[in-house]
Amino acid sequence: MKLNEIVGEEIKRGIKKSENQILLKSSKRAIDILKSNPFAGTHVKKSLMPEKYIKNYDASNLWKFDLSNFWRMIYTVKGNDIEIISFILDIVDHNTYNKIFGYRKK
Repeated sequence: MKLNEIVGEEIKRGIKKSENQILLKSSKRAIDILKSNPFAGTHVKKSLMPEKYIKNYDASNLWKFDLSNFWRMIYTVKGNDIEIISFILDIVDHNTYNKIFGYRKK
């Protein structure tokens, strides 16, 4: 189920504030920022790019945008002289982000 659908169901049930609603609002805000500045996130060094994004999405660059409650939006930027487009590849929680990028707890 997509986040939009989950939030819609929550609202129908009278839930006025949830982690899902906060995440959706944060994601929409991030998308608005990326529309005006695709490079607003934190650039991920090529040496740190997980193979999954290179193989599955043919990503040659990777960016991270911090969302509410330690969630992360992972995206790539593609373009030419006329337009630049941000493609959102993942929205993941902090633990999943750490696993994808190979970070371990100290």
